[in-house]
Amino acid sequence: MRVVIVGGGVLGASAAYQVAREGAETVLVDRADQGRATAAGAGIVCPWGAKIDDAAAYALLAAGARWYPQLIGQLAEDGERDVGYARVGSVYTPDDPRDLDAAERRLRGRVAAAPEAGSIERLSPDEARRHFPPLRHDLGALHVSGGARVDGRLLTAAMTRAAAVRGARIVDGSAELAVDGDRVNGVRVDGRTIEADVVVVAAGAWAPALLAPLGIHLAVEPQRGQIVHLSLPGIDTRRWTTVQPLNGYYLLAFDDSRVVIGATRENGAGFDHRLTAAGVAEVLNAGLATAPGLAGWTLHETRIGFRPLATDNRPMLGPVRGLDGLLLGNGLGASGLTVGPLGGRLLAEAALGLAPLVPLADFDPMRIPSASTA
Repeated sequence: MRVVIVGGGVLGASAAYQVAREGAETVLVDRADQGRATAAGAGIVCPWGAKIDDAAAYALLAAGARWYPQLIGQLAEDGERDVGYARVGSVYTPDDPRDLDAAERRLRGRVAAAPEAGSIERLSPDEARRHFPPLRHDLGALHVSGGARVDGRLLTAAMTRAAAVRGARIVDGSAELAVDGDRVNGVRVDGRTIEADVVVVAAGAWAPALLAPLGIHLAVEPQRGQIVHLSLPGIDTRRWTTVQPLNGYYLLAFDDSRVVIGATRENGAGFDHRLTAAGVAEVLNAGLATAPGLAGWTLHETRIGFRPLATDNRPMLGPVRGLDGLLLGNGLGASGLTVGPLGGRLLAEAALGLAPLVPLADFDPMRIPSASTA
């Protein structure tokens, strides 16, 4: 059996890795578009306090967090240890103490079913700064010991390498879907056809253009995110927690004396791959309002990513009705680095006819009325 995956971001790389681990012939096609969300992303894996009312979407987030240790173990078996994942804990910080009370109620209501979340503890401002020293001096916090951070670039690269070790073929280029009647039977890359029993499209915000010739109108739009990286050599940031200020922004540290502040959520920007004065100012102002101790750090790097955002904000995972041999993974939005690795596993299971770890019925890619086949 041959499975072709189109799109080499975190979702596609995970799908390729899991298919290859199951022993099926695997081909991963990727053209490395500028602005791919995974390449820009720095993720926080701590979904248990998320303010989300969609029960199915929350269940997928929680399952994504639960899947990470098993994935990291798999990668270690295949010689991949520099994967960009670390369980460093996470703190929620409020502007209004009532927000922290609400977050604590959500957390305590969910952690009984999620032992991987670890312990929950209210912190004084002094205690909070021991976890993330640049925080504001008057800012208490809620600490979740099971929170983790992810470097999307490192994780995706590790899964791609591990897939190749397992026999996957990596193809650079732009894919077109090959269709015979009501079945997708492969892809064309630079004029050459690669036949497949199943094609998995995990092309992020670029998927609608790929699917349009088939009469599929995927209800996904690119959401631009501008992300700022700060550095201060000599500062040991390896064990700093992630920070979620309960206002839509985030801060996290990596091992190389670097702190990331993100991110804008810009709808309607299309694929405009530019840093804007307003976007960078928005991110810096939000980050410094929470962590003024970062004011003297060096502006090290800025990145842009285009999140694939479903119009109903729920991920899309599963088969396309009316077209045999085609699976879609998309619409992960801002949760890509929490859900993406598990989503790839679910798509691999669906491609191979295996029972999925999480049922896919709630994530039907064709569920949105504006997404239909002609």
